Amino acid sequence: MPLLDVSLSPSLYHLCKQEDTIVVVIDVLRATSAICTAFEHGVEKVIPVSTIEEATAYKEKGYLVGAERDGQKVDGFDFGNSPYSYMGTNIKDKAVVLTTTNGTKAINMAANAHKVVVGAFTNITALCKWLITEQKDVVLLCSGWKDRYNLEDTLFAGAVVNYLQKNGGFEDATDAALSSKYLYQTAKSNPAKFLRNSSHRRRLAKLNLKEDIKYCLTLDQSAVIPILKDNVLVRLVQD
Repeated sequence: MPLLDVSLSPSLYHLCKQEDTIVVVIDVLRATSAICTAFEHGVEKVIPVSTIEEATAYKEKGYLVGAERDGQKVDGFDFGNSPYSYMGTNIKDKAVVLTTTNGTKAINMAANAHKVVVGAFTNITALCKWLITEQKDVVLLCSGWKDRYNLEDTLFAGAVVNYLQKNGGFEDATDAALSSKYLYQTAKSNPAKFLRNSSHRRRLAKLNLKEDIKYCLTLDQSAVIPILKDNVLVRLVQD
């Protein structure tokens, strides 16, 4: 019977089972939402890098590069971390390099897992249905904020746990997974209101990014599941 686990921050990931496990990386506000949006709008691949220095090296080679730190676009790069930046025709069939404060670091942290995929509210149903077909142990890796716990990633993890336990026979779950599910069940009638006072939502609101928040909390805007192959995110092709 597959096990459901949640790493409530990257600093706890080393405690999770990683062998023969599917890791779902979560950075709802906003990296994983932006990545899903990019694939929905035709990007060929996304190369996640952890540092500005790596991103700069790709930029110097002629790549399109997105870079975000502390919620803001880094000067000199093509994109920031807003999903709206990845809706143009300029990314179609292109490779985009991305570095963010939290999400891309978490993706690279999980690179040695059996499979690594990207999850967001924008692709949640497609993701959950695929996880059910795989029937593997799952770790939901919350990117958090600079290694600290955050509400929005945990809320998404809880939504996935809730779906998998209700529809997929995932009966075995850790306390972290169960607590995430209970959080989601408390918030599911109005997630936006539930997150109103969360730290990162307030941080983004101060940067006039309320439309980004609304977009990132909207369900099922994409059926694409980005998957990590040889340290590059590509579109998952299902049999």
